[in-house]
Amino acid sequence: MADQGRLSVALDATPLLGRPTGVGAFCAGALGGLASRSDLDVSAFAISWRRRQAISDLAPSGVSTSQRAMPARPLHVAWNLSSQPPVEWFIGSHQVVHGTNFVVPPSRRAARVVTVHDLAIVRFPELCDRFTLGFPALIRRAVDEGVWVHTPSEFVAEEVIEAFGIEAERVRAVHHGIPELVGGTGSPGGSPGGSPAGTREGQRAANLPFLLPAGTSRYVVAVGTIEPRKDYPSLVKAFTSVSRAHRDVALVIVGADGWGADAFLDALAGSPVRDRIVRPGYIDDAALDATLHGASVLAYPSVYEGFGFPPVQAMAAGVPVVSTSVGAIPEVVLDGALLVDGGDSDGLATALTHVLDGGPDIEALIARGRRRAADFTWSKCAEGLDRLYRDAWAASGGRGARP
Repeated sequence: MADQGRLSVALDATPLLGRPTGVGAFCAGALGGLASRSDLDVSAFAISWRRRQAISDLAPSGVSTSQRAMPARPLHVAWNLSSQPPVEWFIGSHQVVHGTNFVVPPSRRAARVVTVHDLAIVRFPELCDRFTLGFPALIRRAVDEGVWVHTPSEFVAEEVIEAFGIEAERVRAVHHGIPELVGGTGSPGGSPGGSPAGTREGQRAANLPFLLPAGTSRYVVAVGTIEPRKDYPSLVKAFTSVSRAHRDVALVIVGADGWGADAFLDALAGSPVRDRIVRPGYIDDAALDATLHGASVLAYPSVYEGFGFPPVQAMAAGVPVVSTSVGAIPEVVLDGALLVDGGDSDGLATALTHVLDGGPDIEALIARGRRRAADFTWSKCAEGLDRLYRDAWAASGGRGARP
C-alpha cells in the first residue's frame, strides 16, 4: 500500500452521550487511541439535535467536534429509505467516516467503515429488542454499497462474512482495548480464600457502592445490563447451589434493568438465598473499579458475546473469571478464565465453587488472566483501525477529500 500521508477520519461518537455502555466504552477508548496517532486527523460527531454539543466535553483532546445539528429520528428514517442526505452536509469533507454502532451514514465521497459488535440480532433475535432488530437490513445495505466492516473479534468477523456474503478482505477484526477505570482501592483481585471487606466498616473503607448482607464477607460479582442475553437466571440458580457450601459468600449483580428483565426478577424472587443477592444497579467507573477489585470471582454467564469487556477488566484487576464458552469469549480470554458451557448452571456452580475454594491452580489462573489482559490496549486498537481506514480509503479510489 502506497504512503497515504495524513488521513482525515470522522467517527460517530453518539454512543458517548447518556449513560455509558460497552459501545460507549469502545468509542471513548478508540477515540483516545486514534487521537494520539500523528498520522490521523480525527473528528467526532453525534447524530443528535440537542445533545450534540456535549460531545465537545466528552471527546479527548485533539479531536475536533465541529458539526451542524443532525436530527436523529428524521435522518434515520431518510437513511433507511435512501442514501440521502450525505453525512458531508453535516460534518464537512473527510476521507473516512466510521459508524461505531452497526450503522454508518451515507457519504458523497468518503470511504465508509461500520463496526458490527456482534450478530446476536441474526443468531438470537429473540434476545434482542425491537430497535436493534432493524440493524441487519442496514448492515446488508451498507455491505452492498461497498462499506468495510470492523468487528471486535475474529469470531464476529467470520459470522459477518457468512451472514452477509461479504468478501473477507472487507472485514477486519480489531480487538478492543480495556476501558480504563480509576485504580483499585480494594485488595487486588480479592483472594478467593480471603475477605476483601470482612466488616461493614471495611466495606465502606474499600469504597464499595453497597454493603454485603450480614454474615457474608466475600462476593461473586457479575457486570452487565439485565437483559436476556446475559442469562442471569442461570447465575441465580448456580449461586443458590454455591451458597450451600460457602455461607460467607454473596452475589453482587451490577447493572441497570434492560428490556426483558422479568425472567431475572422472577428467578431472584424465587431464590431461597435472595437475601444474599445484592443489586447496586448501574454504578460509575470509580465504584465499578472498587467492586471488581474487591470481588473473589467474576461470573459471566452470557448466552452470546462478540467481545466481552467485564472478563477482560476482571483479569486485568487480578480477579479470577468464570465464564460461559460462547461467542468470542474463548478467543478473548484464551487460558485466562475457567469456561463452562452456555446455559449449564450446574457447571457454572461447580466452577465458581472451585475458585472460591482457592488453591495454587487459582493463583496460576489469575496470573494467566493478567498476562492475557495485557494484550488489549487502545493503542493497538487504534493501530489496527488506522490500517483498516487506509485500506478502505485506498479501495474507494482515494476519492475522499484530504485535510
